[in-house]
Amino acid sequence: MIRILLVDDQALFREGLRTLLSVWPELEVVGEAGNGEEALALAAELKPDVVLMDLRMPVLDGVAATRRLRQEQPASQVIVLTTFDDDDYIFDGLRAGAAGYLLKDVSSEKLVEAIQATARGESFLQPSVAARVVAEFARLSNQAPAVRPQPLVEPLSERELEILRLVATGASNKEIADQLFITEGTVKNHLTNILGKLGVRDRTQAALRARELGLV
Repeated sequence: MIRILLVDDQALFREGLRTLLSVWPELEVVGEAGNGEEALALAAELKPDVVLMDLRMPVLDGVAATRRLRQEQPASQVIVLTTFDDDDYIFDGLRAGAAGYLLKDVSSEKLVEAIQATARGESFLQPSVAARVVAEFARLSNQAPAVRPQPLVEPLSERELEILRLVATGASNKEIADQLFITEGTVKNHLTNILGKLGVRDRTQAALRARELGLV
């Protein structure tokens, strides 16, 4: 059972989200908050596995709440769920420690997939958001003085490169498995190896590191 805390200042949206998630037997909404301060208090009491966090809220916004939540309740993973896809919002949310970033027009299946992934300790970005992250990293890299990246101690295999390039597009494990005709378990095993070889801790960092090395 994955325990979820909903954080959004719109009560009607929280009600709809709770109803939507109740269809999935492995998910349990344990609480709701209308602002960041309420979220921090409830998270301390309820110890949710995943927090679905809006960004623009009264009292304490989602970015500040995410930053404090990651410090105070590090076992609780945060997924930003918002209408805002501006670069500033995306990067502020990710810098604050969010493991995922989704827009409110996401499908219910994709939302549940993101919740399950973050509960396992993975990161999850919508393809459009992942593309923004990689593009921003490329822009910053082009502005910085040219530095030759250190080669990998252990190079990636052809299959690992295929998977890494799909990760950089924002593809989920299931989407990668379907495209490469392999199982999700095989994808997960390859990802573990990829993260180890790149010396990073999650998919977002893997995509950035791949761009730095010229692999994508």
